[in-house]
Amino acid sequence: MKILVCISKTPDTTAKIAFTDNNTKFSEAGVQFIINPYDEWYALVRALELKETQGATVHLITVGGADTEAVIRKALALGGDEAFRVNSDSQDSFYIASQIAEIAKQEQYDIIFTGKETIDYNGSSVGGMVAELLGLPFVSIASKLDVNGGTATLKREIEGGEEVVEVSLPLVLSAQKGMAEARIPNMRGIMAARTKPLKVVEPAAADSLTAIVSFELPPAKAGVKMIPADQVEELARLLHEEAKVI
Repeated sequence: MKILVCISKTPDTTAKIAFTDNNTKFSEAGVQFIINPYDEWYALVRALELKETQGATVHLITVGGADTEAVIRKALALGGDEAFRVNSDSQDSFYIASQIAEIAKQEQYDIIFTGKETIDYNGSSVGGMVAELLGLPFVSIASKLDVNGGTATLKREIEGGEEVVEVSLPLVLSAQKGMAEARIPNMRGIMAARTKPLKVVEPAAADSLTAIVSFELPPAKAGVKMIPADQVEELARLLHEEAKVI
């Protein structure tokens, strides 16, 4: 079995967010970057479990500049076998999906994992686009995956319950909480990651369908207004007229 895991570089959740160039670019000054948690904790770890139990080969891919290599090396330290870095800084989902699909066409993977979304843009679109470009089935927001021969059984949470899906390999899926338990790289893995193959490839010709016009921060939180417990009518009025939640 051959698996591809898509890896994104995202700001740490504790990072202070700011923008530059007239609010058109994210400011990376002083920001700690990490593997997107959905890619690491669920997609990558489940792929590594399949490597351990079924002898799968696990490849990694990221689309980004040289500054993403520390992130992809960490993914290798967790247990990936080799990695690709497509040398492009595009933020367009279709362009990124096109680069992943181009590598996947050449390598012929049985399973392609993405996290359910990235924690910076929350687009949740790349996995579906990759599947469409490859003509493969796509199962989104999967919380469990079992593989038996050429058949995958996946579980998804839906409104009011759960859905179980069976699909023949190859397939593309996006993983969410429940797919696997996070793991920490050990020293042996960190040392081995330094010598594992990381192939830098130039991007294939592809269209960018979107462009970022501007960013803006949410409005600052207002101060807390305390209402005495015996003024229920005033509380209701404020919730209706000012907060507009009732």
